[in-house]
Amino acid sequence: TRVESGYMGGHVASPSYEAVCAGTTGHAEIVQVDFDPTVISFRDLLDVFFTIHDPTQLDRQGNDVGSQYRSAIFVHDDEQRGVAEATIRELEAEHRYDDPIVTRIEAASTFWPAGDYHREYFARNGEQPYCAFVVAPKVAKARKHFSEKLRRV
Repeated sequence: TRVESGYMGGHVASPSYEAVCAGTTGHAEIVQVDFDPTVISFRDLLDVFFTIHDPTQLDRQGNDVGSQYRSAIFVHDDEQRGVAEATIRELEAEHRYDDPIVTRIEAASTFWPAGDYHREYFARNGEQPYCAFVVAPKVAKARKHFSEKLRRV
């Protein structure tokens, strides 16, 4: 029902983008997803999460290095924690990845929204090299794998 870029999991109130990128706040760059479980399940969202990024890279995603880029699932309750743990066990049993999954399951804490600069960033900056070469392939992969679940607008 809603998606918003921001930060979670750190020890500084109202962190700036620059401070999070510097790795001094303990926050992870995240996407907060509000959803209706009668429309899409938490497990379905986890399937998308594990499809569009590399959960085997510790404190990094590609060339972005630091704990702010950690693979993390911030859960809101024990049920979500159980689903996340079970999903990781299943993916490891399937040997979906060549390396072990290092995704952290962390308790949700205060969500700090990113600035306006981040809103609709990909839509506004698709030609920017990072968007064109890193983000666009992830978006294409998600559209291909989950086309039947996409909301038509």
